[in-house]
Amino acid sequence: MTRVVQDNRSELDPAFQAVANAVAGAVAGAGLAPMVELGPDGARERIRGALQSCAAGPHVASVTTHAVNGDVTVRLYRPEVARGDATIVHFHGGGWVTGDLDYADAICRRMAQTAGVPVVSVDYRLAPEAPFPAAIDDAIAALRWVTRGPEELSRRIVVTGDSAGGNLAAVSANLAADEGFDVVGQVLIYPVVDSDLTRASYEANSGVFLGAREMQWFLDHYCPDPADRTSPLIAPIRARDLAEAAPAVVVVGGHDPLLDEGVEYAERLAAGGASVEVLRYPTLPHGFLQFTAVSPTANEAAGAIAAAAARLVEEAVTHQDSISGDDNA
Repeated sequence: MTRVVQDNRSELDPAFQAVANAVAGAVAGAGLAPMVELGPDGARERIRGALQSCAAGPHVASVTTHAVNGDVTVRLYRPEVARGDATIVHFHGGGWVTGDLDYADAICRRMAQTAGVPVVSVDYRLAPEAPFPAAIDDAIAALRWVTRGPEELSRRIVVTGDSAGGNLAAVSANLAADEGFDVVGQVLIYPVVDSDLTRASYEANSGVFLGAREMQWFLDHYCPDPADRTSPLIAPIRARDLAEAAPAVVVVGGHDPLLDEGVEYAERLAAGGASVEVLRYPTLPHGFLQFTAVSPTANEAAGAIAAAAARLVEEAVTHQDSISGDDNA
């Protein structure tokens, strides 16, 4: 069953309206070029420069970096108090072009502490230097490392990700059975799940935070061949069969161009039989996890997302324990 939270659209959160006004003023005054005019390196620098808008995450027991292979490294967050038998694997956002481990640091810390399980944050290769399907290959490599790697990590996995990272989480979840991974849950935070930029929410919500122009720019870098963009590896909403999908939490913002595809993907997962929870934040735009230091609503949403990941962990463990109990009866 699909549960929708905060199912109404409201005015843009005042903190984000202030950001939008400031950015619009800077662009109008020729002091700030649109990101799509900067090139990949310039866009990455701008994203790194905005990290102070994200509130720091909580203290955890330890943070270590590990090499998965020659292309991929991961950052492992261990909670202060271990409470569950699962591992969360997180993929950062940034349109497959920007973003890094620091971009995802705060939410990974929150999830580790809230769920009481290790969190593995994946530093997958970025486009255009490493275009599709490199990021997917790296995501699978990270899941394989968790499954076959350190003994301290549970092989029971919850995948999470925001924006392009939500895309990688969704794709990974859909490939899990074929790859032999035990993916027991997925948290998709304003995910990219389609390549159709003509949906009504694009028309309604394209603006400072994300729009059709920016998504076209990201897709052109990540997936330069338009023929590939209808593949379920780019657009998981186009997968023929989602009947085996893991339980999901799908997070959408009311002012996000990706709103419609996120809601539709949740509906498709539910129609396939998956347990689905939709967390809808009507006042928030795309990318709100990066603004938790300036928006109390975004900060509360980040806490709710960490709690949702914790619920998936708890439900997976409870389900497995019930199965084991039946087997021993």
